[in-house]
Amino acid sequence: MYSIILLLVVFTLTFLYLRGQYNENYWRKRGVAYYGKNKVFGIFWDFLTTDKAMFEILSEIYKKYENEPAVGIGSLMTQSLYVMDPQNIHHVMQTDFQSFSYRGPIINEGDVLGDNVLFMNGPRWKLMRQKLTPFFTAAKLRNMYHILDKTAQDFVEYLRQNPQKLKGNGFDRANEFCAAAIAAAIFGIGTDSSFESPFLKMARDASELSWITHLRYTVAHLSDSISKALGLKFFKEQEPFFIGVVKQMFRAAERDEIKKHYFTDICLSLLKAGVMKDLESGEELEPTDELLAAQGFFFYIAGVEPTASALFGALTELGRHPEIQTKLQKEIDETLEKHDSITYEIISDMKYLDQVLSETLRIQTPVGFINRICTNDSVLPVGNIEVSKGTKLYIPIFDLHFDPKYFPEPEKFDPERFSPENKSSSEVGYLPFGKGGRVCIGMRYARLQVMAGLTHLLRHYRVLAHHEPAVRKYAKGQFQMRRVDYDIELIPRE
Repeated sequence: MYSIILLLVVFTLTFLYLRGQYNENYWRKRGVAYYGKNKVFGIFWDFLTTDKAMFEILSEIYKKYENEPAVGIGSLMTQSLYVMDPQNIHHVMQTDFQSFSYRGPIINEGDVLGDNVLFMNGPRWKLMRQKLTPFFTAAKLRNMYHILDKTAQDFVEYLRQNPQKLKGNGFDRANEFCAAAIAAAIFGIGTDSSFESPFLKMARDASELSWITHLRYTVAHLSDSISKALGLKFFKEQEPFFIGVVKQMFRAAERDEIKKHYFTDICLSLLKAGVMKDLESGEELEPTDELLAAQGFFFYIAGVEPTASALFGALTELGRHPEIQTKLQKEIDETLEKHDSITYEIISDMKYLDQVLSETLRIQTPVGFINRICTNDSVLPVGNIEVSKGTKLYIPIFDLHFDPKYFPEPEKFDPERFSPENKSSSEVGYLPFGKGGRVCIGMRYARLQVMAGLTHLLRHYRVLAHHEPAVRKYAKGQFQMRRVDYDIELIPRE
């Protein structure tokens, strides 16, 4: 028995050593700098054994190799590359998009809610995105905005009736607003805005940052085959509730028992049309209740956690910079004095509000980095780096946003970076919603939701930011980036 255990230990250590040497030699032969720490498990070892967020670990690599166009990092089964030069990033996300259109991790069959437009790949992703893109046209957003505005007004009233919620737990307050806003605007759930619904609990559970979700995320990224063998699912716990609710919505809408809303309407039209087909590739998709529920799940989750991070981030920055807060409140007050209500056109014309949000998404971007998978051999132009099929790529967002080469004085919160005269210079290295063919499909909706919340909160409240520790601290997120060293207090304006 002991001899068998000893042999297994020796075999495992030998495999890990040889794999680590192979990883290093692989990138050295291609003239690529190699991050020698944890040559097999790479960034995921530190992620599992420290309290650092994944983007913070990648940021250490970015700073150590700041003059390199890309850096090879340790991996268990497939090669991994951290792409840092903006030209190489442009090549991956736009120029040679066809070779890098896959996202990671790969979702296993049977992970029903994971089969959505965020995680889909290849022709299936292309076909689904084509069918969902009309959902976010300017006309649709124009019609949805009045619901977002109504929810923001209701949220102010909710806070007035619950004054104990004005101080502390600011991220929870942002979550409550965003969950109610997307439930009302996208799904038409509830005739009145609800800020304490079971949907909010579901969103929090799905976005929970715990050791088990960290481990699941790590295994899925380190090895597709191990993930498949274990049958890992990311959203198994949310399936019964969300799929059940969506099916009820569909059946009631088909019987005309409820008013057809935006998401329900587009789903019913897809169900009625039957099999979806991409004429170019021949790919076919059957629009089942489960497949469409998965798309709705993505809309909902993406509309809560990331947008709540952006809203909370904006409030903390405004609380830290009262002069900027005053200037923004002046624009909001003057706009509301001119108009009885805020419309899509009016809020889209609030220039300083747009600048504040854009700068917030730079300095407190909700997502710290992006994943891609190479599907065809390609060559990155800067450094002439050969990237083989199957290689997993990591693309920085946080590091670019804080690089003084692209944003002078990056620690400074300065909305003037995004003024009309400066905006073009800020485009290099700015990726809060990604870029290229897989840019966030709900980008414009997310901005509108945050802007609606900010407008009505700042109309009625002044924001104070309370800084806890002396150093910058982030939640230990997988791809998320959220500061936890600040909280806010809302003080009614006279």
